[in-house]
Amino acid sequence: MDEKKKVLFSAIKPSGDLTLGNYLGAIKSWVKIQDDYDSYFCVADLHAITVRQEPKDLRFRTLEILAIYIASGIDPEKCTLFIQSHVPAHCEAGWLLSCFTYMGELSRMTQFKDKSKKLGDSISAGLFNYPVLMAADILIYNSDLVPVGKDQQQHLELARDIAIRFNNLYSPTFTIPEGYTPESGAKIMDLQDPTKKMSKSEENPNGYILILDKPEVIRKKISRAVTDTVGTVKYCDEQPGIKNLINILSATTGKTPSEIEKSYEGKGYAQFKEDVADAIINELSPIQEKVNELLKNKDYLEGIYKKGAEKASYVAAKTLRKMQKKIGFIPR
Repeated sequence: MDEKKKVLFSAIKPSGDLTLGNYLGAIKSWVKIQDDYDSYFCVADLHAITVRQEPKDLRFRTLEILAIYIASGIDPEKCTLFIQSHVPAHCEAGWLLSCFTYMGELSRMTQFKDKSKKLGDSISAGLFNYPVLMAADILIYNSDLVPVGKDQQQHLELARDIAIRFNNLYSPTFTIPEGYTPESGAKIMDLQDPTKKMSKSEENPNGYILILDKPEVIRKKISRAVTDTVGTVKYCDEQPGIKNLINILSATTGKTPSEIEKSYEGKGYAQFKEDVADAIINELSPIQEKVNELLKNKDYLEGIYKKGAEKASYVAAKTLRKMQKKIGFIPR
């Protein structure tokens, strides 16, 4: 008999365009591991509205992210692909779990502290509470593994704490999720400030490459990428700009950083940057073509997200019923 696969859950917010960092650091590694896990990948539209969204942009980006998942190689036949708001159990479980979460825990969240500094008095309760919704996202599928970057590690810890608290109060209900860093997931840094992670929220558009950027835009951004005066292509912390470009070249070509170093002995930065741009364009062009095709076929995308929501709802509702029963609610 086949051993039951571990459950893996991950999601991306449709609150902006996805970057090369999102692709190389997350989506590409999901593609590689999708056969090994019972994978749930969702478009986290509920999380997107913690800050104001233009409704038509939110609708478009939600479908665009779904199309990027599929175009990148995530197989809807092997994985469950769905839109978060199409599975009401996320919100219901989120409310229940908020009653087992402490204000102090939420106010200590670094992301909340950072974002609330920028927003002043107009901080929504949603921004404060969203780590609880994130905990619900993870726990209602009894996820064993959650691919997380450093910026979300604290939220995963909170999800674990809430799950342990609920299990101890009642009886084992939730799997305690583990963080998962895929070996192949590259951490891609900002092209203008390689001490920071590449992010679409940075003000300087030369700092990031978007998955759907045109080839000429990619070339221009790479040509402007910060390097140094050393003049040699070396993979070391003293040359963070070059190290970042080597990581990008490694993630797009499959060559190791030391192989890349060797192949540029005696060569300058101009050739190196040209080759990095070529590698990115070769990687992204087929994905861009497929995304454009998929976005023209709304019926196909609708079929996928409806089927995904059906499966996700079935699994999530079972966990939700367990929670309700243990808390003392009368079954519907």
